[in-house]
Amino acid sequence: MPDCWHEQAGIVVVGSINADLVVTLERHPGPGETVLGRSMTVLPGGKGANQAVAAARLGGDVLMVGAVGTDAYADTALSALAGAGVDLRALERTDGGTGVAVVEVSDDGENTIVVLPGANARMTADLVTASAALIGEAAVLVVQGELPAAATEAAVRAASGRVIVNLAPVIAVDPAVLLRADPLVVNEHEGALVLAQFGAGDASGHPAVVEALLGCGFASVVMTLGGAGALVSDGGPVVAVPAPRVTPVDTTGAGDAFVGALAARLAAGEPLRDAVRFAVRVGSYAVRHAGAQPSYPTLESELPPAPTT
Repeated sequence: MPDCWHEQAGIVVVGSINADLVVTLERHPGPGETVLGRSMTVLPGGKGANQAVAAARLGGDVLMVGAVGTDAYADTALSALAGAGVDLRALERTDGGTGVAVVEVSDDGENTIVVLPGANARMTADLVTASAALIGEAAVLVVQGELPAAATEAAVRAASGRVIVNLAPVIAVDPAVLLRADPLVVNEHEGALVLAQFGAGDASGHPAVVEALLGCGFASVVMTLGGAGALVSDGGPVVAVPAPRVTPVDTTGAGDAFVGALAARLAAGEPLRDAVRFAVRVGSYAVRHAGAQPSYPTLESELPPAPTT
């Protein structure tokens, strides 16, 4: 990574910045049940920050637009962004707490997450618009669903390059803004919720959901399927991209690793399908390591090989 920041970033990520309180335990408790945990670690997180770090570690020139508070968690939340060389000149520090996510990771690698938005909820359209010139210069803009809809909409309206919308969680966004996505990145559940926003009705099966989303007017759609890989279409046939077979240690942030890798490759000019194939391998790498941002590879990391069939 370069030691200095460029005047113009190839990728701008507008999104959430959190501190993750990661608790490890044998299994997740049921309703009303108490179980003993093994350990707790405080790590940097937030979907926006995760995607920015993932892209930067893979060679992307990344600028982050987001907010942290004035509490003790702020420095932790920013640590990996700074370490990856992400440009933080557009960062806002607002009164009050930094966003916090309480993450439970069980022995089988599955996680549950409770998010307290903190400073992320205080990101207004005006704060995003203050960085409109930087957003407009970027080759790729990346947004998610963890900021208020008005902030996300302001970011997309300021963009002149390619827009990646990872609507996670699914929030109500102006449909005209949402249709700027190229691609829309969703998992199977999010895809169905986006279809419902467009009043498109039910679609049976993952390829059918992708096709239905394209029918709503999206230029391209990527559906992530966890350990099964991803589906991708830019208007042609829906193509399945299988994932390498790996044993998961922690799935926290794996989807964000995928999106960050996708952004890095698209900003470098790679075709969408090739970028998805690379991003699937990056996601498979991430689930083999603990934590979100600490699990992300660099260009020197050895990724799991792509399946041959």
